[in-house]
Amino acid sequence: MIGTLLCYVLLPVARLLQAFRDDFFTCRKNVLLVKSTAARIEGLPVCGKPASEEQQALLQQWLEEESGGPYTNESTSETEKVSATLAAEWLEGPQLLMTSLSDLNVAPQSDGQEQQQVVQNETTSGLQEFVETALANLPLEEIEAIEDHAVWAALRTQANPQTVDGVPLSTQVWIEDPAVLAWSPAQETDVVTTEGIVLPFQNTDQFQPLPAEIPYHEILWRDWEDISAQACISEPGSEDGSLFEFRVMSYNILAQDLIEQSPHLYMHCHPDILSWSYRLANLLQEIQHWDPDILCLQEVQENHYWEQLEPTLVMMGFACIYKRRTGRKTDGCVICYKQDKFQLISANPVEYFRPGLDILNRDNVGLVLLLQPLLPESLGDTAIRPLCVANTHILYNPHRGDVKLAQVVLLLAEIDKTAKLVDGSYCPIILCGDLNSVPDSPLYKFIRNGQLYYHGMPAWKVSGQEEFCHHPHQRKLLTPLWPSCLGITDGCQYVTLCKSKKSDRRKYSRDFLLQFRYCDVACERPAELALLEGVTDAKPERPAHWSKELTVENNSDAELLCSRYPGSVQHGLNLTSAYSHFLPQKGRPEVTTMPMGMGATVDYIFYSANPIRNENVEGHRMYQDGALKLLGRLSLLSEDILWSANGLPNPFCSSDHLCLLASFGLEISGFRSYTRPLELSQELL
Repeated sequence: MIGTLLCYVLLPVARLLQAFRDDFFTCRKNVLLVKSTAARIEGLPVCGKPASEEQQALLQQWLEEESGGPYTNESTSETEKVSATLAAEWLEGPQLLMTSLSDLNVAPQSDGQEQQQVVQNETTSGLQEFVETALANLPLEEIEAIEDHAVWAALRTQANPQTVDGVPLSTQVWIEDPAVLAWSPAQETDVVTTEGIVLPFQNTDQFQPLPAEIPYHEILWRDWEDISAQACISEPGSEDGSLFEFRVMSYNILAQDLIEQSPHLYMHCHPDILSWSYRLANLLQEIQHWDPDILCLQEVQENHYWEQLEPTLVMMGFACIYKRRTGRKTDGCVICYKQDKFQLISANPVEYFRPGLDILNRDNVGLVLLLQPLLPESLGDTAIRPLCVANTHILYNPHRGDVKLAQVVLLLAEIDKTAKLVDGSYCPIILCGDLNSVPDSPLYKFIRNGQLYYHGMPAWKVSGQEEFCHHPHQRKLLTPLWPSCLGITDGCQYVTLCKSKKSDRRKYSRDFLLQFRYCDVACERPAELALLEGVTDAKPERPAHWSKELTVENNSDAELLCSRYPGSVQHGLNLTSAYSHFLPQKGRPEVTTMPMGMGATVDYIFYSANPIRNENVEGHRMYQDGALKLLGRLSLLSEDILWSANGLPNPFCSSDHLCLLASFGLEISGFRSYTRPLELSQELL
């Protein structure tokens, strides 16, 4: 392939340059040496009649500029130097074929080579200036004829290398400390506005020079979207009905062990930006810049957490709860909260691995916290509802949608137990994490709409990641999805928290059932019933006081009236997404990660809201803000923007995911203080 390229592309170029050399000297001969004999201008031989004084002055000025001072006659004339230089630059065909492809790329040069290159550039530039000055004295017809020549056009196109302040542009620029400079305001010298040189090769991207570098913080600029016009009143003595404002960040920070286990996924990245020391500084600076009050992290490597992340986050004012993945996995999930804004009520880890169950045989985990917002003492007895915060990282495998659904059901059951108050209602809920499912997938719809009929569904369709399933398995979800020994109902609740089976069977009262004792159907003997004396020969007689009309009383439990179809799963947490998953200004979907170069949204921040009736869209639940209000969010990016920054990770974003950030306001009302005692799992102590 390389030999063919050299033969059919570079050889004609070499012949073109050979023709250019011949025509160029012919052109110079016609301009300067026409009608001249043996006249000399300070040592330079000229053929024909003596040149005019203007021509002599121009030539003298050019020679002085090239030599750096007054011109003096050397042993080798300037014309001979130019000829030698051109001969060295323009190789013959066989010599050009022997040139290595690596010589065509920009490479460091030795001092001698650099000096030689400078002399060649200065000579070529001066020669072109001299020829242009000489052509200015020719008649207009001759100038047009010469400039229309293909060789002269090639000279005008390729003779001017790009320079900035006299220095050739570099094709590769590395900031010494991008972790510090990435968040700094753009400097005027950071942006190069000149365009790159277009080489005369086709289908050879490796030969193309890199485009002019643009600061990453300009390419990946993310706007803050103000969702609600209602501002938070945080001043002491604020009126009742104000909001307790806080920010929530969800971020998959990419564990270093996972980079080392799958280096083929990050071949597009420079090795320096993949080092943990570089990435740690970038990640911490990003967290400090956005200053969240609640921080949910995924893929947090255990040794990095205890040695570096946890001490630094504590210095920032956070209290942290960490849960490592089960088995041999070295990463886990973290929930951090600002100690001056929240107080911990309970912390419950969730392990999705259950021995002996094929549907729950993976080492993913979750974490559910119940936090009490702290109000200023000036508000007195004014209280606020507690806040339930959950964080998880669901299985990635696109083929095992059954495992993903079972893991989400386990998490929702834990949230249901943690967020349910004494009166049976739920406190505000925020669910963050990497769910490894795309918007509008069955798993996403289940979380948002509260129900899913899964029986017979192919497992690879659950997460909506069909593009990653090159050979989909024929595994289907069957009823029941998990065994009863798991202790979780199809309503995403623990069995111990539901009503007993005995009360479940008593749907109707005893008096209601006794009404059917003397109904018409009960008083008729079935024809196929065998006649036995003293047993089936007696016909019941309705007492006189017994009413013939049945009185139907709705005295059953309302929850038990709900239809429970086999093969379906429901929950009543009323969750909706803080993001719309679409960029209306660009007409493109939002992207939170780029696995294998394909943009997708898999990271979410769900929050509880009030459902509203929507009869127009079947199966799509609509919400409006309730006690927990969405105030703003940090905009996401589209796939083409991330491509322009060389994907993820890059020198600016040190993870293969983008962070999600949303601002919420929790209503401050006369709600009674929640006094549940502090509960910490033994695994977290």
